[in-house]
Amino acid sequence: MAVIGNIDGIPLFTTVQEALVWAQANGLSGYHMHTLQGVTGYMGGSTHSQARNPAPTPTTTPSTPSANSSSGY
Repeated sequence: MAVIGNIDGIPLFTTVQEALVWAQANGLSGYHMHTLQGVTGYMGGSTHSQARNPAPTPTTTPSTPSANSSSGY
């Protein structure tokens, strides 16, 4: 992925597709545009506010068998 630079610690990409991939990986959708040092780039997230506050990554808790469960053996 070609990154032009960062704004508020968020990467600014050269293509919309790169921004959309980043957005999806961070629980976001869409993209918006910025100009950085005279170059137009694309950032994941529909708005800059959304990009700055991505959805928390879902965590899974491993399930442990309960004391009442039977293994069938």
